[in-house]
Amino acid sequence: MTMSNNAADSEKLQKVLARAGYGSRREMETVIAEGRVSVNGKVATLGDRIDADAQVTLDGRPVTLRSNDETPRRVIMYNKPEGELCTRKDPEGRRTVFDRLPRLKGERWIAIGRLDINTSGLLLFTTDGELANRLMHPSTQIEREYAVRVMGEPSMDNIRAMVEGVMLDDGPARFTDVQQFGGEGINTWFHVVILEGRNREVRRLWESQELTVSRLKRVRYGNIFLDKRARAGEWTELSQEEIDDLAQLAGLPLRSAPELTPEEKNRWNRDKNKRRPVRGLREPSTRSRSEDKREARRYGKDGQETQGKQERSRKPRSPRQK
Repeated sequence: MTMSNNAADSEKLQKVLARAGYGSRREMETVIAEGRVSVNGKVATLGDRIDADAQVTLDGRPVTLRSNDETPRRVIMYNKPEGELCTRKDPEGRRTVFDRLPRLKGERWIAIGRLDINTSGLLLFTTDGELANRLMHPSTQIEREYAVRVMGEPSMDNIRAMVEGVMLDDGPARFTDVQQFGGEGINTWFHVVILEGRNREVRRLWESQELTVSRLKRVRYGNIFLDKRARAGEWTELSQEEIDDLAQLAGLPLRSAPELTPEEKNRWNRDKNKRRPVRGLREPSTRSRSEDKREARRYGKDGQETQGKQERSRKPRSPRQK
């Protein structure tokens, strides 16, 4: 590829790098801004466009560029435990979500969205940078569903305000659906749906009503539900049908996921066994034993939700009086 000013024959540099599997577009924008990318021997800048015969390097190493049709589209589901960071490396040495993922050769896993350190549940990873970008972009309006445990007694006025919309520091925000799922004492469980992935958005919406989220777990992203294929700290590869559903949500053409080679299968199996979390160990908790028992009944031994599962549908509903 060469540097190009012709939009019809070129693509943005960060899009090409993301498609090559080096990270999300946002990550690639940061890499370009840091001066780590060169095109035809010259340091690239944000806004550069390149065409099909440019020579691109990242940190001095040649980048193998791919067309859309050549980009492998693998997707895995990961069940994130609390305490893990959504970053590739942590200066303090804390565990990250990438530590347990299967290793790739010549590619990188790209996270589709993020969860903060105290939030657990569904994370999707893909090798297709364009798929990741489309599914994360606010314009795509992808539903994210969360199970939320709230301290306090939310009123219908609180619920109505969060559905109609409140003004946060970074702009207006709202839930498209709020459903109550019971609880005891000062803790009440809800399921909520949002259409964006802004930082701590679910927690901040509840805080706007002077209510505190004591536990937060993502249970759905688009049409992918967290299920028993991946227990806490484990991953599973999505089926071709599930990947095609995500591609349709993102408005991308369907493409078959590449078959794992025998070497890749062996490596992935070794990684799954080697990186499986230790069972039977628990982090210190401030919850009472009765709260733990109630939560175990709700989510089951493997961390998957059981209570109220049949009551939910995939489409948003209006908040209802309990």
